[in-house]
Amino acid sequence: KYSTATEGIMHHISGINKFQAYVYFASVFQAMSCGIHYLASVFMAVTPNFVCDIPGNVSRVLSYNSSGSSIEDIWTLWTSRENYIVVYLENGETWELNQCSRSKREVNSDLTYEYKGNKSEFSCSDGFLYDHAKWKSTIVTEWDLVCDREWLAKLIQPTFMLGVLIGAVIFGDIADRMGRQRVIWFTSAGQFVFGIAVAFTFDYYSFVVVRFLLAMVSSGYLVVAFVYVTEFVGTKARTWASMHVHAFFAVGVMVVALVGFLVRTWWVYQIFLSITTLPFVLCCWMLPETPFWLLSEERYEDAQKVIDIMARWNKVSTPCKVSELCSVQQDHLGNGRTGDNDVSSTKKHNILDLFCNWPIARRTITVWLVWFTGSLGYYVFSLSSVNLGGNEYLNLFLIGAVELPSYVIACIGMDKLGRRNTLIPFLLSSALICVLIMFIPQDFNILIILANMAGKFSIGVAFGLIYLYTAELYPTIVRSLAVGSGSMMCRVGSVVAPFCVYLRSVWIFMPLLLVGIMALLSGILTIMLPETLGKPLTNTLIEAAELGRNTENSSGKTRPEKIEMFGQETANIEK
Repeated sequence: KYSTATEGIMHHISGINKFQAYVYFASVFQAMSCGIHYLASVFMAVTPNFVCDIPGNVSRVLSYNSSGSSIEDIWTLWTSRENYIVVYLENGETWELNQCSRSKREVNSDLTYEYKGNKSEFSCSDGFLYDHAKWKSTIVTEWDLVCDREWLAKLIQPTFMLGVLIGAVIFGDIADRMGRQRVIWFTSAGQFVFGIAVAFTFDYYSFVVVRFLLAMVSSGYLVVAFVYVTEFVGTKARTWASMHVHAFFAVGVMVVALVGFLVRTWWVYQIFLSITTLPFVLCCWMLPETPFWLLSEERYEDAQKVIDIMARWNKVSTPCKVSELCSVQQDHLGNGRTGDNDVSSTKKHNILDLFCNWPIARRTITVWLVWFTGSLGYYVFSLSSVNLGGNEYLNLFLIGAVELPSYVIACIGMDKLGRRNTLIPFLLSSALICVLIMFIPQDFNILIILANMAGKFSIGVAFGLIYLYTAELYPTIVRSLAVGSGSMMCRVGSVVAPFCVYLRSVWIFMPLLLVGIMALLSGILTIMLPETLGKPLTNTLIEAAELGRNTENSSGKTRPEKIEMFGQETANIEK
């Protein structure tokens, strides 16, 4: 087939040689910035201890039986936010300070914590006092996102993920229409520009808008980068190459923990995180377009130039020229073009093509469900881990670190067992772990922590695997769109995840129950997906629909009569 011949040329000159190594590491380095921006709000939106401010100078402060000369002396002794702080002012007034209200005692007797007399209630019209022991400044303290404005702080991560959702679809589609190279250029520059711009926003609403744009370009880069490296490396190296894009994303999470530990002012913290993007922005213009996309757009001379550059860098010769493949294509067009079956090769594709027939539609539904479940489980386990106690910076670092071995296991499993046969057991095991956590006594803290880490490990394998699996399940003409739409469902899961965690107030195990049900359903439906291990990338929807249907596909071979023009769709697809 035409796709097989194209894959053959790429296999001959690719793998992980000098040229592919340059393209690969340049691309995945930027994926680290995606991990950074995705998790940056973990420390940027921290809500420290706070109480209402008071209208005067403090003379003495009391909390239970402990006292001090300033409120800063009391923060370390303030163990519960449900308690109030008693302050005695230089003008003789005594106030009780709560988080969202304050009371003035009518009788100023001896300074005691308990008071049974009359009090006058006031709102926090003078602002708030914050504990700056850990963070000198966060966006919460910058714009007083507490009490009746607390919901604004809770919307920061969901609105960012909404931008990720929209960016995944938009840039995935643009990459199929305009090329991977241009999207990588634009989104890389966008991450740097918008990342720096976030640090200089002047109010909450401008902060959210700029972060929304940052989310769109970050998501767009990550989606297209997976397709980009997948189309450049050969079949043998594709598993490890695409999976380790996730590893660099996890490194970005660990960088957030490190920078958060070292820098405690939110806008300086944001600038330091954004600077990591700069080296790639300076060199990304040298990255070439992928031959697969160029051939799908019938830009044969440009494709030949890229293939020749790859061969020269890797010091190999190409087995045949693109012109020879073109002649095969033209022969097919002359024999196969009839009446209504003639569809222009220049037809642009949209998301409806992912439902063009029942085999592809069923595949899309299952893939979307796995994307949603992976993201939901990933963030539910991550958000739950912040309650493990201890050092929050170390906790986040370990959350990122635990992903690294999961990707190694996923790579080994995908190469030895196959994509589908690795995905199914880890989805089912994550469902089982969710159930087991419900039966662990709450005072067994270490066991609970280990179980949650095991759940994060299992869902991490599935979450990392689905990117490559999706790219291999769909043809070149809609590959970026398929990965982009899958990432859209993934971000729907990430938007839902925080609200899912809020259901702990209904029942402490409700989030785990929901994740377990979704993982079980996804694992069962994945059984119907075809295996793609060792198969050449498909170029048309006909090839994709027949993937895994018969024994010919098992060996990566297809029948001659199924030759279809590279990048062409047909209106009547056999079911």
